[in-house]
Amino acid sequence: MDAVHTFDLSKSFGNFHAVDHVNLQIGSEVFGLLGPNGAGKTTLTRMLTTVLTPTEGTAVVAGADIRTEADKVRRHIGVVAQATTLDFELSAYENMDIYGEYFDIPRQLRKERIKRLLEVVGLADRAKSLVGGFSGGMKRRLEIVRSLIHEPEILFLDEPTTGLDPQARAAVWEYLVKLHKEQGITLVITTHFMDEAEGLCDRLAIVDYGKIVALGTPHELKRQVSGGDIVEADFLSAPENALNALKNADFVLEIKQQGSLLTIRVSNGAEAIPKIIEIVDANGGKVRTITLREITLDDVFLSFTGRSLRE
Repeated sequence: MDAVHTFDLSKSFGNFHAVDHVNLQIGSEVFGLLGPNGAGKTTLTRMLTTVLTPTEGTAVVAGADIRTEADKVRRHIGVVAQATTLDFELSAYENMDIYGEYFDIPRQLRKERIKRLLEVVGLADRAKSLVGGFSGGMKRRLEIVRSLIHEPEILFLDEPTTGLDPQARAAVWEYLVKLHKEQGITLVITTHFMDEAEGLCDRLAIVDYGKIVALGTPHELKRQVSGGDIVEADFLSAPENALNALKNADFVLEIKQQGSLLTIRVSNGAEAIPKIIEIVDANGGKVRTITLREITLDDVFLSFTGRSLRE
């Protein structure tokens, strides 16, 4: 049985379609929703976690319908929201203990689970410390383990590493991978970080303007963008005839322009670079810098949507 299965799931706010007829099947995996801010990732997650009611369609999460069995859904999921929901005036232990009470977990069992979970993320020695004095990474780790106190089948994490320094991000990533491998919990992660999506996720759905525009493993998504290399050329000057000459060159598969920067997809980057410089120079243009790299998830996003994930 799928952990999550959506059926034309949609959410509109007036005439604005935040999520537009999304159909997804998520199994026992680390699944990523990748897209820019405002793409609809958070709205989709809020429907799947029963915070928002769909305008159209529905979804089955952990075997329960989000419309008609919301309480059952909540019993089987954990949620780590984008904004912190910790009480900074309480200790780490108290934050977890109150959360455990929401799920009617007996006191002794709560105590045992809190001790074990805090040990897992290296916060056992800070159990009695006020959360207000924790670093960003410590707070995020505490929120993650707090969401696990009722042993959910599925954990939803909305932008779990936003605002963290690189070291804290790496620590959160490491724990999430370990959590999935050792406990078999399905993870559904929203992110706009390409390295996070590629490093953590078994499969990805690229989301733009409320729609799923691409779906697959990071490797599969890259393969959908035919052509093995990307050349990025930044111009001091780029006359129209120079751009047209490049677009008509037989070795060029695709060109996307963003200001003075051209992203040029080619089959062989090493051979293409001198040809690009030669064509531009011959048509009165001037290249400032030119670089060669492999296809990234941002290129996939650019190919499917016509704009960069970074925009």
